[in-house]
Amino acid sequence: KHSPRAKGPLIAFSTAAVPKDLLESELFGHERGAFPGALTLRRGRFEQADGGTLFLDEIGDIPFDLQTRLLRALTDGHFYRVGGQDPIKANVRIIASTHQNLEARVAAGAFREDLLHRLNVIRLRMPALRERAEDIPVLARHFMLSCAKSLGVEVKKLSDDVLKEISVMPFPGNVRQLENLCHWLTVMTPSNVIGVSDLPADILAEAGEQPVILQGESNPAAQVASRVGSADWEGGLGRLAVKMLQDGDSEVYDVLCSKFEKAVLQAALEVTRGRRVEAAQRLGIGRNTITRKLQELGIDG
Repeated sequence: KHSPRAKGPLIAFSTAAVPKDLLESELFGHERGAFPGALTLRRGRFEQADGGTLFLDEIGDIPFDLQTRLLRALTDGHFYRVGGQDPIKANVRIIASTHQNLEARVAAGAFREDLLHRLNVIRLRMPALRERAEDIPVLARHFMLSCAKSLGVEVKKLSDDVLKEISVMPFPGNVRQLENLCHWLTVMTPSNVIGVSDLPADILAEAGEQPVILQGESNPAAQVASRVGSADWEGGLGRLAVKMLQDGDSEVYDVLCSKFEKAVLQAALEVTRGRRVEAAQRLGIGRNTITRKLQELGIDG
């Protein structure tokens, strides 16, 4: 909006959506007769975006040999069409995105380091949906509204319990997976208020709704309490600290703190039967915090 290029063209191009042998022509264009089937001159994305912005999606998937041409175009400010002899200048701002770890690709020899540094001027990281759980209820309500509108049906309401459950889902498919879930609920759920029982079984499993099975005790709180009451955990922790210090172990503080955190989190999950949102509430910590801690400590919540 405030850029001097705001009135210029905005060209979006997904490098992963085009066969590799056509990428060069798509980006830089080609002259008539440059290859079989090139019956007319074609302007590439760089020419089309002259004076504006070229958005390159999935930049990490560009073949290595084409990365050289892209780097030269960015460095010199001009390029050649496929089969062309005359340089073509294009005043283009580049915005690139990728799901790849480009540093790892560089280390593997699959991405040019100089191209990475050329592109890496202002870097923005889009957190995965699981890292911004507070956005999930807002997005879910939005998708329920948009799905109902597109299908021409009445908008269904997500209960508070459902919002709690989906807020702790990992969502490996990110926002698209959440949108698909809302579409499924709009079509498949008979009632106007959606409860936890209406969620698909795989969603319940991901959200941790399936309870933890505790053998020999029907009351998880009683089981945890009895175990804690019968153990001198403070004395045991102290004796362990003394032994580790006498043995010359390193990072004693971090190791013992991790053990303490792990025990507390496991107890909370047992009391709440594996429900992470409720466990976080009882511990007085945030949902994002408990999700991060479970991952760091290797606890299957």
